[in-house]
Amino acid sequence: MKVDCLVVGAGPAGSVAAKEMARRGFKTLLVEKKQEIGIFKRCAEGVTKHGLEKLGIKVNEKSIANRIRGAILYSPSGKYVVMEGNDMEGYILERKIFEKYLASEAIKNGAMCMVKAQVMEMKREHGLWKAGIRTIDGEIEVIAKIVIGADGVESKVGRWAGLNSINKLTDYHSCFQYEMANVKVDEKYIHLFFGNDVAPCGYAWIFPKEFSANVGLGILEKKAKMKAIDYLKKFIGEHKDIFEKAHPVEMNAGGVPVAHFTDMVSDGVMLVGDAAQLVNPIHGGGIVRAIHSSIIASEVAEKAFNRNDLSKEMLKEYEKRWDEEYGEKTEKLMKLRYFLEKLEDKDFETLADILQGEDIFQLTQAKMSFFLKKLVKKPSLLLLAKKYLM
Repeated sequence: MKVDCLVVGAGPAGSVAAKEMARRGFKTLLVEKKQEIGIFKRCAEGVTKHGLEKLGIKVNEKSIANRIRGAILYSPSGKYVVMEGNDMEGYILERKIFEKYLASEAIKNGAMCMVKAQVMEMKREHGLWKAGIRTIDGEIEVIAKIVIGADGVESKVGRWAGLNSINKLTDYHSCFQYEMANVKVDEKYIHLFFGNDVAPCGYAWIFPKEFSANVGLGILEKKAKMKAIDYLKKFIGEHKDIFEKAHPVEMNAGGVPVAHFTDMVSDGVMLVGDAAQLVNPIHGGGIVRAIHSSIIASEVAEKAFNRNDLSKEMLKEYEKRWDEEYGEKTEKLMKLRYFLEKLEDKDFETLADILQGEDIFQLTQAKMSFFLKKLVKKPSLLLLAKKYLM
């Protein structure tokens, strides 16, 4: 089979990339190695409303498991800070439905789609990519002018293209999550719990849905004394008021990147979403960034096709545009992440005392100057902040 564009992976990034390429008139094939699009989620399914609206993404009502007003952040002792406002409004998605919806939009716009179709190898020949794909009906060969890798954190497309798609171990968090029924929390907020005994260099979360809640945590294993699942069991056991009669209906585990690398393109190849590890370094969220990366990549790909130039040099415009949009902010958030990873539990208590919800939101937007002013009367924290944030 010959196509203009082969998209590998039908998560949010892949399906949006397939839609964008197909609606521009390019013969596009979307392949997903799993038998069902949307299964085996690796995230808590939260997304901001304004983030999707900014990208022109309409959410199918059946994809929304809950509407949230904001977030509540808890210190180790139980002090809390409430974050709410228009920018904090969002959805807890039902990923199984949301991802099928995005794939169906790609198909409606002309993309072909195959499930239970795993790319086993890719080779560059005569300016084209030849992909060997194992399907339920046997092996097929697909010849593509361009390949968009949306195949997740362990991207094989990136490796086949000669890209360095592996980050430092300290830039991955080990995560474990249950979906649980009968969790007792305020369902209009997501709940985030901090502390080195809760989740070393990470946090625990509760994301309420209509009939259940995603309950999980992420840790930096290098700093941990236990596995992520053990920290999660401990967290649940210590919050009997929330989980006394709750039970799991699903479990998921995996590694989540908290930093991205700069090499996102090669000749005839572009990496999007988690394949390029395009996440927010503070909370590891990546749905909006994944979708945005696919939109930018498809715009650059169209330009490259029109110029009959799919070289790495031409496709680097995608990297350039991404850096213009997110580069400076991501660099600042990386520094903030390193600062937060150095905090002791007593420091989290101090921050809970001096920061308001709006302050924390400003930090997540990489606005740091006011934060340093707040720390003037906290010498130990100020020295640490100056070391990592300036």
